[in-house]
Amino acid sequence: MEKIKIGIAGFGNIGKAMIKVIDNNKDMEIVGVFTRRDPKSLDIENVPAFHIDDMKDFTDKVDVMLLCGGSATDLPEQGPAFAKMFNTVDSFDTHNDIPEYLKKMNESSESGKKIAVVATGWDPGLFSINRLYGKAFLPGSQTYSFWGEGVSQGHSQAVRAVNGVENAVQYTIPVAEAMERVREGKLPILTTKEKHVRIVYVVPEEDANRNEIEQEIKSMPNYFADYNTTVFFITQEELAKNHSKMSHGGFVITSGKTSEENNQIMEYSLKLESNPEFTASVMVAYARAAHRLHQKGETGARTVFDIAPSMLCAEDINELIKEIL
Repeated sequence: MEKIKIGIAGFGNIGKAMIKVIDNNKDMEIVGVFTRRDPKSLDIENVPAFHIDDMKDFTDKVDVMLLCGGSATDLPEQGPAFAKMFNTVDSFDTHNDIPEYLKKMNESSESGKKIAVVATGWDPGLFSINRLYGKAFLPGSQTYSFWGEGVSQGHSQAVRAVNGVENAVQYTIPVAEAMERVREGKLPILTTKEKHVRIVYVVPEEDANRNEIEQEIKSMPNYFADYNTTVFFITQEELAKNHSKMSHGGFVITSGKTSEENNQIMEYSLKLESNPEFTASVMVAYARAAHRLHQKGETGARTVFDIAPSMLCAEDINELIKEIL
């Protein structure tokens, strides 16, 4: 079997997780990690590392480039640039900006005759698919998404980008009372603040203005402005000791009726010990699909709504039908 050749752009939490995840996918091999840092500084074994400026020399050596940068500042610039050169998969997670990002990625990937799969992972991604199922199977229903309790990588990275922040981690916590009302089929109208709270632990730089940091975090659009957010300032030692686990998860619950007398509840949940490794696993599966679509001669951007589930698996479709359908 000829293996799918994978490039990894970025070596943060998801990029590091890719090394472990791809090892579990026997139809893939890593060509290299591409970083803005000095490649020699990466703590990595048995995988070549290159500077990100050298990516242009690998267009004929990489089948799919996995974009592991953050959604706040990295992907809006890197995504369209890299999609002209490679088939790409990313986990862009700024929900409100996905339509515009998808448009730009489609233009770039079409110009390069490549495939770009955007906004994969688990939300957006798997949760998005389950929200779609709810809309399709229970017309007129209400679908509710609850996240946590856990660490949000995208939100944590957005906080770390704030001036004066040395390090940070952000927890999303669902409101238990709101979840129970949904599970009881009461179809509540819930505001953003009624569904979740956000807690942020910040390690400030020396002499940083803590009040300014807190206000910038709480007013950040798309991330914190619409939530009850609490900010705690702690030391790097405390962060390392008490907040190093990257667990997460959540629920998608659809509540509706198939007739006047029959309520129906659909619920999908995830409980993740490693958010980065699971996100990486989903991205890798969509890399397989991107490679297959490109081999068929297709071009342009895709979302998880556009790709058949069977394209995510290494097994042949007939084998999947026989084994699990």
